[in-house]
Parts: sequence; C-alpha cells; structure tokens
Amino acid sequence: MEVLYKSTRSNKNPVHASEAILKGLSDDGGLFVPDHIPVLDRTLKELAVMDYRQTAYEVMKLYLTDFTKEELKTCIDRAYDSKFDTDVIAPLREAEDGHFYLELFHGPTIAFKDMALSILPHLMITAARKNHIDNEIVILTATSGDTGKAALAGFADVEGTRIVVFYPKDGVSPIQERQMVTQKGKNTLVVGIHGNFDDAQTGVKKIFSDREFERELDEKGFQFSSANSINIGRLVPQICYYVYAYAQLMAQGKIGEGEPLDVVVPTGNFGNILAAYYAKRMGLPIGKLICASNENKVLYDFFRTGTYDRNRKFVLTSSPSMDILISSNLERLIYHIAGEDAEKNRSLMEALSGQGKYEITAQMREKLEDFRGFYADEEQTRAEIRRLYEKCGYVIDTHTAVASAVLRQYLESPEGGEAKAQGRRALVVSTASPFKFTGSVMKAIDEKYGSMGDFELADELSALAKVKVPKAIEEIRTAAVVHDRQCDADEMKDVVREFLGIR
Repeated sequence: MEVLYKSTRSNKNPVHASEAILKGLSDDGGLFVPDHIPVLDRTLKELAVMDYRQTAYEVMKLYLTDFTKEELKTCIDRAYDSKFDTDVIAPLREAEDGHFYLELFHGPTIAFKDMALSILPHLMITAARKNHIDNEIVILTATSGDTGKAALAGFADVEGTRIVVFYPKDGVSPIQERQMVTQKGKNTLVVGIHGNFDDAQTGVKKIFSDREFERELDEKGFQFSSANSINIGRLVPQICYYVYAYAQLMAQGKIGEGEPLDVVVPTGNFGNILAAYYAKRMGLPIGKLICASNENKVLYDFFRTGTYDRNRKFVLTSSPSMDILISSNLERLIYHIAGEDAEKNRSLMEALSGQGKYEITAQMREKLEDFRGFYADEEQTRAEIRRLYEKCGYVIDTHTAVASAVLRQYLESPEGGEAKAQGRRALVVSTASPFKFTGSVMKAIDEKYGSMGDFELADELSALAKVKVPKAIEEIRTAAVVHDRQCDADEMKDVVREFLGIR
C-alpha cells in the first residue's frame, strides 16, 4: 500500500516520499508525516537472519513507496559500505547486567547521524531525478554538533548540490568544530553563529518559510532542502536500526521472539526516539520508550507535566548535541497524539512560537503512555562514564552516559524495578564515539587528564579502552581550517545569498 506524506499543519495536498524528501519542510512550515504507519511485512525470525543492508531495505521499502526496488537497494548499498569501520554497521555491546548498547558511531564522522546522512544524499539525488528537478539543490542545515559534519561528509562534492551548515560558535566540542571547519568540498560552507543551537535552527526555519526568497532562488536555478532530522529522509533510515537491533538480539539468543525490549535514547531534537516510536507502531516489540535528557530538560518536564516550555535558561553541557530547548521532531508526535488534527497541532506550535510554551490535553497525555522521561545532570553524567569504565572497561561518550545514567534511574523506579524483576532487557542507544568528546570523557575517568589537549587525549583513550583511534580523528589532527566564517543569527540569509552568488 502506497504511503503518502502530509504536513503536520495541514491535511491538504499529500505528496509522495520523494517529493517530501526534496522539500524537507512543508510549505506551511509543518513537518511531513506518513499518512499511515506501515506494519512490518517480514516476521521477526525472517529479520533475524538478515544483515543491516537487507533489514534497511525491508523497513524503508514500506515508507519510500515511490522508489523502485532497484533505486532503493542502490541507495542502501552506496550508503552502508566501507565508510563504516565495521561490516556489521551497528554493533551491539553487552556491557553489564544483561543490558545492551547499540553502537551507532561506526560511520565516517563517528556519530549516529551517519546512519541516516550516509543515505540521504543518494535518496535526494534519486528523488530529484524522479521528479525531473533541474534546479541545484541547496542543503540548509543547523547543527548542535553532529548533524553538520555528517551532512557535510555526505554532500561534499555531490553534483547538483550545495550545502550550508550553521552551528553555535561556542556550543560544540573542539573535536566537533574541527571536524566541520576542516571539511573540504567546493560546494560546502560552514558558518559559526553568535548564539545557541536554537538560534541557528530558528534562523534556518525562517529562511525555509520565506516564500519571496524561495521564488527568487527558483529564478536563479536553486531550491532549498534540509538535512536536519525534520527531513523525512533522515527519520525513515533511523527506524531501521531499531528493527535490526531487536532482530540481532533475537538471533544471538539474548531475547525471545516477541519479548518486550525497553529502549533508552539520549535526545534533544527528538528525532532518534521518534524513530523508535515509529518502529514500535510498526509492530516491533518495544516496551517503554525512555527519553533521556541532560540539564536542558525541557522534554523531561514535558513528559512529567504535559506542558512544553522553552522559557528557561539555556545550559551549555558536556553533551552539546542535546543542548536544545526547541525539539523540532516533537511536533510529529504531538500531531499523532492529537488524533492527526492538523489545526490543533498548528495552534500548539503557534503558541510555542509566540509564548514559548504550550500545554497538551489530558486525552493527549493518555497517548504518551509508552514514554517515560528522566534526566541526568553533569555530575551524574561524569559519574556514569567513570562507573561503567571501572566496572567493565567500557568507555562511553557523554551523550550515551546521559542515557546510561537514566537507565539506572528507571531501574530504580517502582516501574523499572518491576521490569527488572521480570528479567526485561533494555537497549541504550549509543549515539557518539567517546573519541568525539575526549576532554569530557577522560576527565570524567580521572582528573589527571584535565590538562591534556584533545589529540593527546585521543591517544590516551585508545590505550585505555584498547580501541584504535578512529580514522575520523586521525584525519583532522593536521587538517587545515577551510571555513572560518561567523555571523549573527539575523545575518544568516545574507550569508546564504553571498554563498550562492545572489545579489
């Protein structure tokens, strides 16, 4: 059955998957959502004998229904290849107490964004060809640290595209920044924003919703698209690794067929945990969806109170990819729990834009039964890195540590204790390599590392964890800085104009 995509803010004019991927954001400012959630048409036993690429096809074919089998398999094969340092693509690690860590950081930029951004350029180019698009596609992206580099790596020198990445100048780790500013490619631009991630994300959304600018670009032979998680072409590939992880745990005899598996996801923009929600609605036996926040705990407060309120102090933490107060992908969940009422969703999003907050109804809250929210502060994050290393020699990054600490909180709660007593397993989504945040990780393990530089720490971490320094780190040790542009948030459109040569 064909899946079409409609806006979270209007029920009019549904589009095919390829059109939704090309546009990124709906004309009315809403996000594209599938008109129905397809059900897995392979049994768990069948999925258990498949590799990552095969599993990805079985999931994505259900959502990207206007792509041919050959087109989709070609995109998948080109995405999940030798760019990843393991043929498994997404390995599972059992670190302690029968719980598992899904390592999503084995791609070219050592963060989970590679899982979707390795395939998005191929999906987008295929979509452009299918829709007879002659314009050059301009990828416009805001990043809290990881999306930027993964998008740059995916789109660098891809014919028919240009990419502009905006990031908070003082809001990413030194390694994250160096990965971005050393990116080569004649079609790339990286710009540091004087502000935080929310400023960058809001600026990008304003550019997308500027219809006059859109017409001007079209006249010059350009059109915008997004590589952020608001693009459905980012979200669909993320569903795949939940299906793969469950099937592999079955294949390894770690869980029985149909046994519920709780999932713990560190999240800021809500895309990663939303993908798990979609996987559950497809029939995957996921138990609770545990949303792990850092000190920017807007999502924790939302699940606890039913009120989303971004009117609070923005905190810079050691898990910068989660330093977000406007979780864009939550809009998709709000749309679903509002009974797919686009007008209701629109009014809530307008309240968020105007007053900085909204409150959902009691009926909507009832539909959040599968979700649980917890948060870990900076001290708990550091303690969890140290605890896990000392207990089993496993080194995790700061974002994974937030999730790992949250899992412990959940298991200590009455509900989690009951799940533990039943022998229920949990999957912690490990979103980045510890090599991406060496300063925070190594100092958490021992204060003696506090005075060392990032690359010296990478070597220390390699010895400590008995893991080779990733290629992504080795490549930037001596790489020259290519991008040094900075601007205020209100200058972003001018920067884009200049890059595209539009006067």
